Amino acid sequence: MTITDLIISLDALPSLLAACIVLLLGTWLCQRVGFLARYSIPSPVVGGLLFAVAAGLLVKFANIRILMINEVKADLLLIFFASLGLTSDLKLLVRGGPRLLRFLLALIPFLVMQDALGVLIASLLGLHPFLGLVAGSITLVGGHGTGAAYVDKFGAAVGVPGLMGLTMTSATLGLLLGGIVGGPVAERLIRRHRLNPLPDAEDSDVITGPTTTPVSSVSLIRSLTAALVAVLAGVGVGKLLAGAPVTVPDFLLCLLAGLALRNLGGLIGLELHDASSDLLGSVSLSLFLAWTMMALDLAQVLGAAGPLLVILAGQVTLVALWASLVTFQIVGRDYESAVMSAAFCGFAMGATATAIANMQALARRHGPAPQAFLIVPIVGAFFIDILNAIVLTVFLSLGFMGLK
Repeated sequence: MTITDLIISLDALPSLLAACIVLLLGTWLCQRVGFLARYSIPSPVVGGLLFAVAAGLLVKFANIRILMINEVKADLLLIFFASLGLTSDLKLLVRGGPRLLRFLLALIPFLVMQDALGVLIASLLGLHPFLGLVAGSITLVGGHGTGAAYVDKFGAAVGVPGLMGLTMTSATLGLLLGGIVGGPVAERLIRRHRLNPLPDAEDSDVITGPTTTPVSSVSLIRSLTAALVAVLAGVGVGKLLAGAPVTVPDFLLCLLAGLALRNLGGLIGLELHDASSDLLGSVSLSLFLAWTMMALDLAQVLGAAGPLLVILAGQVTLVALWASLVTFQIVGRDYESAVMSAAFCGFAMGATATAIANMQALARRHGPAPQAFLIVPIVGAFFIDILNAIVLTVFLSLGFMGLK
């Protein structure tokens, strides 16, 4: 660590230590502040935001600036996406049945509509169209990790000041809005159509995957090895595709490589521990987000937040209408469909955790929805990120985006 001309420059290990401390602080606050827990605000965002506020105050009142190294941070993001692929079991897809397919039929065109609306509003406001994607499925469906990944990849070409901060703001507001709008949408559908759970429906907890043994050092190292292989494979393929007409981000290639290892590894005797892979991914993403939030320039973010709120207002309206008029109708027009419409709001504005939280609130009040609790985690674990990446790849390849 060196101090030169009131600039504190943190090398890799001090930066990692700072990210860990910030993450622990955010976790402590999220466990004790009801508002943060109720809306599932990520602890890295909370802790990192507090650090960014403190750093901004140091710059303003003491002329001291803190700089952190970024190379290790980028690798953490790739490990997260590789781990996401390592936990995606294709065998689960056959368990969803026709209702799963109908849910996807409602979801796929929505992704296109969400990004088209974001780009349209951004253009009408005189903003770069990429900001419309940021306030579209990049952050609202993809979440903080996906948002940070796309900004890392395309942010320099866009040239929008404070873009990373706007991205984190959009993802955080999306989590809040997804948790707020899902319940009222489903409650209206339940009342209007006088819906009730099936008489023989058994109470069901959220299905989070197969039961596994506790994480051990061997299982964690095995998952880390597989994740690193997937990262190296994904980055290698990315270099081979560097001159291709369509830009495919490295993190998506790492996810696909992890997916291949997870589902084809059995042919060569490879057995991975889901809980270990999930833990590895969670730690990597949490550290990456804390690291990213700590480097935000909040003055730039606040200066451009107004247009972002206009785009998000349009997105909330689209989500509520689509859940009621499209998702509910396609999925089946019954109680399970109403619960899945609430989950759809969570997906479309927040994350899988928000979707499940919306369903849990409805199930506690009205009764169980076992099919919904089976299908939604499957979609969140596998389909949503792949479909979102495909739609975004198409949008980013369009000429008016100016990213070629």
